[in-house]
Order: sequence, then structure tokens, then C-alpha cells
Amino acid sequence: MEQTFVAVKPDGVQRGLTGEILRRFEQAGLKIIGLKIIQVSKELAEQHYPADRQEMIEGIGNKTLADYQKLELDAKKELGTDNAAEIGELVRSWLADYITSGPVVAMVLESPHAIELVRKMVGNTMPLSANPGTIRGDFSYDSAFVGNTRKRPVKNLIHASGNKAEAEYEISLWFSQQELVEYRRSDEAPMA
Repeated sequence: MEQTFVAVKPDGVQRGLTGEILRRFEQAGLKIIGLKIIQVSKELAEQHYPADRQEMIEGIGNKTLADYQKLELDAKKELGTDNAAEIGELVRSWLADYITSGPVVAMVLESPHAIELVRKMVGNTMPLSANPGTIRGDFSYDSAFVGNTRKRPVKNLIHASGNKAEAEYEISLWFSQQELVEYRRSDEAPMA
């Protein structure tokens, strides 16, 4: 069994999509072993989006640059830079501010291949590029250009851990061991 961390961001909670998102995960056979609604503190936001994770920051910047290129826009003209790390740091600070702006529903999901399955169900981090049938593809149309021109991150409804190391870090950051439960779903037997 594998565990992964998921957070329905303030835009998903405020739009009343939490139940639909939970329904999709449960129908796919993912087991909810931790669940809470939380008003995220600045401290937790800075730990979730740490300023020292250069790989994450450059990845955010590169996704933004790719979105600009796809839309045939000049990132340097629009943002004042075309440096992925600089753009990523700008967006990272917006993400930290945004996740504190309203309630977040945090959860830990468990199943075989949970990380890969959840990432597939959530869809591309850029909703404009997310396939129909995914959570982001069905419920959001935001892009880096729209977010950046409004000086905010992309409102993509949900965060999902990208790999095993990230999942382990995020689960331990958001949940104590006492907040995670073990139980057997009635539909686990056919999948065993």
C-alpha cells in the first residue's frame, strides 16, 4: 500500500467542490485515512512551499514559461524576467500567501500506486492543459498567464504529492501519526 497527501485548496473549498473531489477518490478505490479542514498558518505555508527547494521553484518557473510560450506571450515583457528560478520564487510566494487565504481540506489517501493514481485523476497542474475527466480539467480553466497578470498563483483547486519523497514529507508536515487511521474498506477484498 502507498500513501499520498492531497489538499483541496481555498478555491476548491470555496466553490463547494470538496465532496465531489472526495467522491471521485473513493470511487476509484482510494481509502481516506486522514482528513481535516484547516486554516493554514504562514508557518505551515512556508514549510509546504519552502524557499530552499530550488528544484521545486525552478519547476514552477519552467511550467510558467511553458504556459507563456504556448500562449505566444513574452514572459520577460510581462513578468520582468524570463529566468525560471526568479519566476518560480515569485509564484512560490503567491502560493504561500494563497494557501493561507481560506480553509483547506487536507487528506491522506491510501491504495496501491496511490501517488500515481491521484496525480492522474487530478490532471495537469495547469488547468488549461488538463484533460477532460480530470478534476482540474472538469472544474478549472486557469493558466499561468491569467494568474500572473493578476499577481496570484494558478487557481488549480488541489495539490497532490508528486512523488514518494514529497508524499512522506507532506504527510508528516500536515498530519500526526495519531490523526491517521487504519481500517479495511468493504471493496478491498476484490482488489486484493
